[in-house]
Amino acid sequence: MKKNLIYLAGGAMLACGMAACQSSGTGLTFEHQGDSLTLVHVSAPGKYLLLPIQESCGESQVRVETGKADDVTMDIRLAQDSVEYYVPLELPQGGNATVSVRKTPAGAICWTHIQLADTFDTGNTDYYRPVYHHTPLYGWMNDPNGMVYKDGEYHLYFQYNPYGSKWGNMHWGHSVSTDLMHWEHLKPAIARDTLGHIFSGSTVVDKAGTAGYGDSALVALYTSASDKHGQIQCMAYSTDNGRTFTKYEKNPVLTPFDGLKDFRDPKVFWYEPEKKWVMIVSADKEMRFYASHNLKDWEYMSAFGKGYGAQPNQFECPDFVQLPVDGDKNKMKWVMLVNINPGCMFGGSATEYFTGDFDGKEFTCDTKPEVAKWLDYGKDHYAAVCFSNTGERVISIPWMSNWQYANVTPIRQYRGANGLPRELSLYTKDGQTYVAANVVKEAAVLRKDTRTFDPVIRVKDEYEIGGIVPDNDGAYELEMDITPDAGGVAGFDLMNAKGETTKIYLDMKAGRLVMDRTESGLTAFGDKSEPHAKETDDHRKTMSVNYRNDFALGTWAPLSLCEGKTYHLDVFVDKCSIEIFVDGGRIAMTNLVFPTAPYDILRFRAEGGEAKIENLKAYKLGL
Repeated sequence: MKKNLIYLAGGAMLACGMAACQSSGTGLTFEHQGDSLTLVHVSAPGKYLLLPIQESCGESQVRVETGKADDVTMDIRLAQDSVEYYVPLELPQGGNATVSVRKTPAGAICWTHIQLADTFDTGNTDYYRPVYHHTPLYGWMNDPNGMVYKDGEYHLYFQYNPYGSKWGNMHWGHSVSTDLMHWEHLKPAIARDTLGHIFSGSTVVDKAGTAGYGDSALVALYTSASDKHGQIQCMAYSTDNGRTFTKYEKNPVLTPFDGLKDFRDPKVFWYEPEKKWVMIVSADKEMRFYASHNLKDWEYMSAFGKGYGAQPNQFECPDFVQLPVDGDKNKMKWVMLVNINPGCMFGGSATEYFTGDFDGKEFTCDTKPEVAKWLDYGKDHYAAVCFSNTGERVISIPWMSNWQYANVTPIRQYRGANGLPRELSLYTKDGQTYVAANVVKEAAVLRKDTRTFDPVIRVKDEYEIGGIVPDNDGAYELEMDITPDAGGVAGFDLMNAKGETTKIYLDMKAGRLVMDRTESGLTAFGDKSEPHAKETDDHRKTMSVNYRNDFALGTWAPLSLCEGKTYHLDVFVDKCSIEIFVDGGRIAMTNLVFPTAPYDILRFRAEGGEAKIENLKAYKLGL
């Protein structure tokens, strides 16, 4: 396995006593001032301390002391009883530094395990790290944000904690790609500062230089969040193609006029008819619109959303894009993406949307307030936003998790992955306008080997296929057309030799596509175990969804979104996820799964009639 190294400085394991002030003999001296404060004095050349982490511990307050007013304290779960993994803390150049640590006892195990190092190995150590989905090299990741396309590169910024694999210390992490599949990891672009955590936001290409930083500078609008300042909107700009950002010296550029606590995640776009910038920002349980001509001075225009969609909810991470209806560029509609938490049909967080019209000031929705439309019908699709500056294509990327269990998934080196990029489009059905979210065409580059099957497979009870793809490492794609009998149930199980199974099926009587992960592998983790509504169709007990906790459940989508009696399924399986796209994204469904061995058995099943499987193909996927 190829190892990635982050080069930083120094390099020896330290062994130190717990004296009030003691040198480790490796250029580190520990000055314990009781249990409330420890000063770590670095006298040897070095750029980085490797800090031992124990996730069950409380957060210590760690700060590199430079004497500057902008020194920032990071919250890091330093090990007290056992070491689970390490994170790197970069030190100033020059060889001498002092790091202050508060809220860690003098007898904690971390003091005998801190290392001074010049490299940090990010080679994969996690069984569940995806093969082809984007993840951080290490640390925590949640919402994608600031996504922008410029000069042949897709920039994916994301909520990032470089100091542990649980939420905290929000930075903007940064990866770039030329094809949406192969990602190069770069240094964090915007770091937590004295105004607070760097929450979500957006980035635009300022083609006309309206902000005063030159034509085609990248300008980021983001939320700074802290107990002291609240949630405020700030700005930064980049003149080196997004590698580094300079924060605006007069931040913040926008604060809530009513002192609102939840006021975050600005999405900015250029509104050509009035030659102005428009910002949509989440404001508790609604969205607010603001306008600007220079990206610095913002004027309130209107609000939308209070009482709309699934209830209860908390509006977050908005996006606002314009798309042609049924491909007709003469008939355009605006789409407001709203990520809500809670509110998901199956508990926790999810992405809904509203379609309508926008006059440059106000958004008018097509549907009644009680109507909820979902961008994805899985449980692990959240914070979906779109790249800016992509022309006619509208491409979104979600965070692939759910806030009910995101911090406790069975992963250590990293936590958080992005779902596959999806291209959005509008279609009409039964007088309503819906968003289709289909996997982008670039995903075809992942296909390494292809296995074809009989042109037509007729299933009356069960039909099993072993060895789905050669050398199965848990990363493959299945394509097929399924025609179930009316009133029947037809689908397939993804299985391994241990009996761990994810069931995917079409229930024609209920009119649903179902993904059942109750027996998918590891499911017994999380902070809660609350029941969910059970399905009660007696005629299909053998394929029924059995809800047991926030994770071990099934998700479903209405087949009424599709046309015809045959359904085209495109199924992407990775080490810890399954994504389904039906009929070009009319239904998308994204769920995490944690099998303890790869699914290598494909078992088709039909009940209440026959099912016809056509054009079945399996592709081994990789980068």
